[in-house]
Amino acid sequence: MNCKNHEIDHRCTLLEALGKLNSLPGPEMTLFVTDGQGCVTGSLTDGDIRRALLGGASLDSCCGQAALKNFRYVREGQPEVAALRDFRSRGITLIPVLDAEGHLTDILDLSARRTVLPLKAVLMAGGLGERLRPATLTTPKPLLEIEGKAIIDYNVEALAACGIRDITVCTRYLAEKIEEHFSSPVAGVQVKCVREDKPLGTIGAVALTDVAAGEGSTLVMNSDLLTTISFEEMYLRHKAERADITIAVVPYSVSVPYAILTLDADDPSAVRGIEEKPSYSYYANGGIYIINNDVLRTLSPDERTDATDLIERALAAGRRVTYYPIKGTWIDVGSPVDFRQAGELMRHHNSYI
Repeated sequence: MNCKNHEIDHRCTLLEALGKLNSLPGPEMTLFVTDGQGCVTGSLTDGDIRRALLGGASLDSCCGQAALKNFRYVREGQPEVAALRDFRSRGITLIPVLDAEGHLTDILDLSARRTVLPLKAVLMAGGLGERLRPATLTTPKPLLEIEGKAIIDYNVEALAACGIRDITVCTRYLAEKIEEHFSSPVAGVQVKCVREDKPLGTIGAVALTDVAAGEGSTLVMNSDLLTTISFEEMYLRHKAERADITIAVVPYSVSVPYAILTLDADDPSAVRGIEEKPSYSYYANGGIYIINNDVLRTLSPDERTDATDLIERALAAGRRVTYYPIKGTWIDVGSPVDFRQAGELMRHHNSYI
């Protein structure tokens, strides 16, 4: 979005402001009023101008008089995720980004980008996809298409919609095809690829990426998932819990079709109770994590590490590990049945778009 199109000097007339509003493309018709030093002092919509005219102003009045002084904004380099969520809930979709002096440096359009999460993302895409053969003999599983779109692209688009622009894909099997796929931007993001020379487990390849030192977190996920998870809610949970690792989880129930005995711990031959056809509820690992960078930096590019290994090491070191229940869709596209289910789901979803 071109910031200059949305800037107007406070000395311009209301008539000039109306002309500039009328020239803006799209539905987001808001101007940001600047003072003599180019600092934003207020916002201006056609509603603000209408109220000023009804209050006695003329079309020749300065637009600075009609501007809303108590406008919403965020500071450059300091994305306030909770604040953006509040703005969106109030129907405020155009948010100016100001530098320390108050100059307009960017505009967030929350109708196109839901939020701006201060995360980089790593998608794991090195698996063989053996259960989906023969389809994966020539095409890596993340590039298999569901309703005309590669599985991995659904995830890249979801991340981009949350303002995540630093996205890396870790590849191994048929890596050149994934690299070719991302030679052009997806959802406006130039996705980077790193290739494993040897199998590094379900999370070890993150050691090949540029994990920043110091504070900060990274979102790591399997690339062959189809999910409607709220990355924003998961991030806010991660911060609120002061977690080192947050695991996205899926409710999973097991029903036993028999009566189950409860045995006495001190006398294993004695029965303490019996339960007819019980059901047990668990949380299953959803393959999506937010992990603090100092934890990820313990990974070695010379060592195979699964996500479960990293989590167990973190727990042993006294790190705080929490979970976030996924609300909505989650499909691990790992089998032909899952693949057909994902296709049916997306056909149903697209029919309502």
